[in-house]
Amino acid sequence: MCKTEESVIPLFLQYWWMNTVCDGKQWDVALAYSPGGEIVAALPYLEGSRWGMKYVLQPQLTQYNGPWYRQDADIEQASQQLSTALHQHNFLFFAQNFSPSVNGLPCWKGFEYTERRTYRIEDISNPQAVFDGFDKQRRQRPIHRAAKVLSPVDDLTPEAFARFHVKYWESRGQKDTLSETFISRTIHSALSRSQGILLGVRDEAGRLHAARFVAYDKQCAYSLLSALNPQGHHNGASPLLFWMIIQRLCTRTKAFDFEGSMDAGIAFSYSLYGAHPVTYPRVVHYRHPLIRHLLKKKVEN
Repeated sequence: MCKTEESVIPLFLQYWWMNTVCDGKQWDVALAYSPGGEIVAALPYLEGSRWGMKYVLQPQLTQYNGPWYRQDADIEQASQQLSTALHQHNFLFFAQNFSPSVNGLPCWKGFEYTERRTYRIEDISNPQAVFDGFDKQRRQRPIHRAAKVLSPVDDLTPEAFARFHVKYWESRGQKDTLSETFISRTIHSALSRSQGILLGVRDEAGRLHAARFVAYDKQCAYSLLSALNPQGHHNGASPLLFWMIIQRLCTRTKAFDFEGSMDAGIAFSYSLYGAHPVTYPRVVHYRHPLIRHLLKKKVEN
């Protein structure tokens, strides 16, 4: 189905994406059917197990899973089928982000919703118009300055980026939440399908200042991973990378998602690119009130 419907099934719900980010783990998919036996909805999920109890969590580097519906699907009936299929597994708890475009949330009875936000430029087809929407003082000027001394790095390997990413977080006194193997595998997979961009910027001495990985489908690009040189970097390196990548993607996809968070500082930073908040639901379900009490804080974080 993913092969025949690739143009409409979002990146994070694609078979190849789930195979990549869930490598070595167990993932499955709940399906809903029309009376004629045609698949009308699907919900892939990462399944975990501990002490014989099963649960569902969001895969790493995956903004959302949740349901995908065909345009002609009866949303209420399809949602009921998907919900029933999940309940039959007796998951201890279920926690997923649903897509911003998902419909039919009231149909998911017994599930709780909290609102989260990401930040998007909805139309990148005209790069100059996008650049004009950047804050002149804090985005356009640093980009102009950086462009004079930094040049693009197109031959950065996924392995080299993974090491760069790990060292960046180490320089901040934190352990990278992603392994080098996971990072390089995910980037390789996206690049091999022409659904990813890995780009860096370096100075005349060849020193890498910043690098970023973006994955995309025909509807939207997602800025998933980035790193700055811990030994020092040009303050316009990151804005320049965003600008270069948007220029390269303007004919390949429609929107650009900065993968934002609920943090006010991050929200302000992305607003300087002209990005607007887009809400999406965090959907959770607890099989027992005691489980809800014990896991609510961890799951919803």
